Amino acid sequence: MSSETQKILTTDGIPLEVSLKKAEKKNKIKAFLLVAPLLLFIIITYIFPIGEMFTRSIDDRMVTNMLPKTFKAMETWDGKELPPEEVFAAFLSDYRALAEKKEHGKLGQRLNKEKNGFNTILKKLWRKMKNFEEGNAKEQIMEIHKRFRDVKYWQAIKRTAPPYTMAKYLKGMDMYYDEDGKVVQVEEDRRIHRILWLRTLEVAFFVTIFCFLMGYPIAHLLATLPMKYSNLLMICVLLPFWTSLLVRTASWMILLQQQGIVNDFFVWIGLVGDDNRPEMMYNKTGTYVAMTQILLPFMVLPLYSVMKTISPSLMRAGKSLGGTPFVAFWKVYFPLTIPGIGAGCLLVFILAIGYYITPALVGGASGTLISNQIAYHMKATLDWSFASAMGLMLLTGVLVVYWIYNKLVGIDNIKLG
Repeated sequence: MSSETQKILTTDGIPLEVSLKKAEKKNKIKAFLLVAPLLLFIIITYIFPIGEMFTRSIDDRMVTNMLPKTFKAMETWDGKELPPEEVFAAFLSDYRALAEKKEHGKLGQRLNKEKNGFNTILKKLWRKMKNFEEGNAKEQIMEIHKRFRDVKYWQAIKRTAPPYTMAKYLKGMDMYYDEDGKVVQVEEDRRIHRILWLRTLEVAFFVTIFCFLMGYPIAHLLATLPMKYSNLLMICVLLPFWTSLLVRTASWMILLQQQGIVNDFFVWIGLVGDDNRPEMMYNKTGTYVAMTQILLPFMVLPLYSVMKTISPSLMRAGKSLGGTPFVAFWKVYFPLTIPGIGAGCLLVFILAIGYYITPALVGGASGTLISNQIAYHMKATLDWSFASAMGLMLLTGVLVVYWIYNKLVGIDNIKLG
């Protein structure tokens, strides 16, 4: 018999193999259409914003577009001595064009971030250039202010020539490009961002430890107590979720102040003197206390969901085999809770590393984290490119922590119940 006659046909006369492929293709299309809204949501709310942040953090085309003639004239300038007349004339022409369009202020603000004092001398140039004569632009510009005779200011302009730069990421690590284009560190007394990064990691780490030490026994009680008592305790755990984060933080500000309830209690029991009350506000202490209380439920719930699945007979079996209660707990019970520990610690650490409101209110200068610095540049300095760079650095740090956890523990071991 030929191969054609051996093919199995459907009732419609179509080969069964072709019909199965069509049905499989339809099922794949239906499955994709079901997840398409979620995929579109992730792209719009996650992928696009991250891409926009990355583009904004490296985009330096504003100065390039404002001073096209200047950068064209600077191509032959070696950058070691003051630029020639052609560069001054091109800069004056570009600046006049910006002044006509009322955009010269933006140039001053941008160049001032590259070199302090730029905004002042450009404002003075704007006021004086109306009286300039034709030709000899170099001499007339240098007479306006002595900074125009400083080659470092012209080198700063030349450094902004590339349309894309990694300068914002270097600034986030207290580094910058010098006059020769080399990466160097800022002066020691100005290295603030590294301190903030280390402080953020420190606070997130210790808050995670405190939440674990407090959350583990609470979750154990929830899993072992009778139902009527565990339900009441669960309400206490979930109660903070029903209260505004701002209200909870403000309540800690009232409790931890020097004349607050906590200090009054310490004085009442004789732990400290009335004239020697400890400061627990506007420092790391207040940050640790408030963040631990706020993030504690995120540790308790994953632990509880795992502990609830552990049979009480396992502990009894460990004791019946000769183990003490502690040995039975450490050898039998604790290893079974590791998936919940991993989920809780990872969740609390990632939330703590990006926390903003609580450190801003109770942390003070010594409790400021990198997230507060990002918000400062978004609102105060309006340096969105730098804020985007630090935001992406923070996101990269979280992904690195996630990758390390996956390598050491395994992401498959995380369980939420």
